[in-house]
Amino acid sequence: MDTLQALPPAGALRLFNGHDLSNWTTRAGAAAGWKAEGGVLHVVPGTGDVMTRECLADFFLHLEFRCPDMPQAKGQAKGNSGVFLQGRYEIQVLDSYGLAIPGMGDCGAIYNQFAPLVNACKPALAWQSYDAIFRSPRFDGAGLLVEGARLTLLHNGLVIHNNIQLPGTTGGAVDEGVDQPGPLLLQDHGNLMAFRNIWAVPLPPEGSKTYEPR
Repeated sequence: MDTLQALPPAGALRLFNGHDLSNWTTRAGAAAGWKAEGGVLHVVPGTGDVMTRECLADFFLHLEFRCPDMPQAKGQAKGNSGVFLQGRYEIQVLDSYGLAIPGMGDCGAIYNQFAPLVNACKPALAWQSYDAIFRSPRFDGAGLLVEGARLTLLHNGLVIHNNIQLPGTTGGAVDEGVDQPGPLLLQDHGNLMAFRNIWAVPLPPEGSKTYEPR
């Protein structure tokens, strides 16, 4: 089921408030140069990537995006952006509508790591949704990595990644501090992308180990 216009539940963090970029910065911490208008966050090409002031560990993320219509463009030049979870793991955004077998650089891919299971893309100019369940890497008491980050991702309501374990950060990560929470980063790749309805629900690292009968 498509999740467009999904409402944030109680306890969710509204990462984009719909009218300004007061809680977004550049990678360097300066004021973000993108434009907010009518509840939509618009890329201003050339102003650079933007990222949230909030940092997240384990979380559920909902985000909606729209690719521009670029009929003469091909491949990575066609409606390109990226959604970086914790600023370190890129979910590709691209106009990949109509591709029979999407690859590791197409829409919904974990860039250069995992291709989406299916192509769930809508045509350019249509609003689309990502719903991501992200689990941070796990470390033992000595600080040694015991399990990489895990991700389940739905694109327009279809599962395109099923509890995959990521081998590490993707290219363009803000840092390699994978033992720490990180921001949501949206990429300026020079195309007129748009985003809206961006919110996240922080998740606890694990559930209760006790059972108390009612």
